[in-house]
Amino acid sequence: MDTDVLIIGSGMGGATMAAGLAPSGVRITILEKGHPIAPSPDTRDAAAIFGRGVFRNDETWDDPSGTAFNPGNYYNVGGNSKFYGAVLFRYREEDFGVLEHMGGTSPAWPISYETFEPWYQKAETLYEVRGSSGEDPTEPVHSGTYAFPPVPHEPAIADAAERLQRVGMNPAHLPLGVDIDAWLAGGETGWDAHPNTGDGKKDAESIGLKTALRHNNVRLETGCEVARLIAGKDGKIDAVEYHQNGSLRRIQAKTVVLAAGAVSSAVLLLRSVNENCPTGLANRSDQVGRNFMNHNTHAMMALHPLRRNASVYQKTLYFNDFYLQGGPDGTPLGNVQLLGKITPDILASQVPLPAPLTRWIASRSVDWYLMSEDLPDPESRVTVKGDRIVLDWRRSNWEAHLLLVREVRRLLRRAGWPVLLSRAFDRTVPSHQCGTVRFGQDPCKNPLDIWCRAHDHKNLFVVDAGFLPNSAAVNPALTVAAQALRVADHIRSKDLAA
Repeated sequence: MDTDVLIIGSGMGGATMAAGLAPSGVRITILEKGHPIAPSPDTRDAAAIFGRGVFRNDETWDDPSGTAFNPGNYYNVGGNSKFYGAVLFRYREEDFGVLEHMGGTSPAWPISYETFEPWYQKAETLYEVRGSSGEDPTEPVHSGTYAFPPVPHEPAIADAAERLQRVGMNPAHLPLGVDIDAWLAGGETGWDAHPNTGDGKKDAESIGLKTALRHNNVRLETGCEVARLIAGKDGKIDAVEYHQNGSLRRIQAKTVVLAAGAVSSAVLLLRSVNENCPTGLANRSDQVGRNFMNHNTHAMMALHPLRRNASVYQKTLYFNDFYLQGGPDGTPLGNVQLLGKITPDILASQVPLPAPLTRWIASRSVDWYLMSEDLPDPESRVTVKGDRIVLDWRRSNWEAHLLLVREVRRLLRRAGWPVLLSRAFDRTVPSHQCGTVRFGQDPCKNPLDIWCRAHDHKNLFVVDAGFLPNSAAVNPALTVAAQALRVADHIRSKDLAA
């Protein structure tokens, strides 16, 4: 064998898996399609990031009609986490059970929150999460405490918290993977959607890979585009083929971990057909690529003409008062959290307005991100057609999300923001893509078992957001990291010990 464990992808799932397995001493090879993001002035330049799109790749996918679109995914060391908002939420305990929504039913996990909780604690420790328990009534039980205090609110955000409290809300500090002093030392900007090239943002590269690569048994290979997984007649993954530096290469491993992202992992499985698996690997259930979910989201700018917002980073506050209630018959509506501060350059990249008006709005707005659960639907799916990726995203639970938007508008007006501007995000903005290779007990309904091992391929695991049976209504990064640590512990105790 060329390596003991092969990990495909260096995002939150792959990097954390490497960190969890590295102390075992087994040989670990990570194949990453992209390269590290080099420090440059563009990493802190909103006009470059949002206006000129210098970090966006030129990849296109097709919708069902054949119309191409740029999905906005990133391919680099650390994956999409290099650009994430560093919000490291736990799913709420209720998210692990069946929840009825306006738009349908969110299914239960095959394991309980109580069973999963220890790995949430481990992931929060690994990613140095800054937070504060006890502010949010929906916060689930923690077996430990946050190792660091929350990132402090700036004055305008402290004022926003007080206004929300006065209208009956329970504002809380976002749990963040951010060392604010280290981040601001690199420039007076927010971190949301800004690529991280240092240690200020705790992402898959700066934490997960950095932890793994301290061990000399871990090797990272960049510029590797995986073409297919090769399975033998017994179902075992015998080899992986990939392109690097213009050459087609092949690597063999005892254990293969697929962590390329919810869409890319599904695509690789679907493309790895053979005579025993004519519809793709791990696809006895015909569920690979199905149940694609992407959060229903809006941005909302709340303004008062006489109040300025001088915040630099802003993204420290949320409230979950609509998370488990607010809809008809007490159905859930979703999460409300702050965006990184919308600057004139960011606003100008999205809306064509006269420059003075753009500056006036951005200097006064408090910027919110409204998120509701997208429910699984087998017809919402990723497929392949020749060399093209086809995404047929069938957005669900949209009426609940629109009700959340209306409720938040009403609430923010009562709290003292008379001017509200909002806009929905579409398929060109990845809003936590998940659910294409779900885990569960029944091999006829789920590609993966409860340890994220493929039911049909005993040396294949999938540990990116594809495993999620539901999207909940919180950022999934911590849940992906926790699952990676859980699966790493299982592989160390079962597979590598054998």
